[in-house]
Amino acid sequence: MAVPKQAAEKAGIIEAAYRCLADSDGTTASITDILAAANLSTRAFYRHFGSKDDLLLTMFRQDAEAVIGELRAVTVAAPTPAEALRGLIHGMLRLTTEGRRRRRVLILTSEEAQRARGYAAERARFLTAQEQMIAEILYAGHADGSFPWADPEPDARSIRAALGQAFEDRMTSPAPLSPAETAEQVTGFALRALGAAGEPAR
Repeated sequence: MAVPKQAAEKAGIIEAAYRCLADSDGTTASITDILAAANLSTRAFYRHFGSKDDLLLTMFRQDAEAVIGELRAVTVAAPTPAEALRGLIHGMLRLTTEGRRRRRVLILTSEEAQRARGYAAERARFLTAQEQMIAEILYAGHADGSFPWADPEPDARSIRAALGQAFEDRMTSPAPLSPAETAEQVTGFALRALGAAGEPAR
């Protein structure tokens, strides 16, 4: 019985941290504030986290792993490499508009989160996982002839960079296009660069 109780306790602290950081616009939230929101003790906090930085990194890691899992499911189910790439790009950019997910992105990219020791390494792992998925899609497309111009490793870096810039732009400034329209722009750029059939070169 202790394991489910402790899992619920840990989840309660994480959810309270999201609420507190949302209330402060991601600027700051003390352990005291978080525990008050979770109605838990300091002892409960240190059962699960070594520090507030550890809590923030856990939050980032859990959300990153969830996103990667979702994107992986989309790409595996896609009938062609082109649709796999399109699905990955659309999936990432949908995060910029879905209310709860967008709020979490803002919290996990806030100054408070970025100050956590180890944040840069966690972010790098997330970006590397994205890049690896894109490279796998490009290898498949090169193998079946649908991406005849693909150089999978460097092209994956370029596509991931273009996707990252589109994602950041949507998170930081008013977006004239919908997430789907933005995703189609990025997808079109990528498919043209890869020599996909039906995508005129520019």
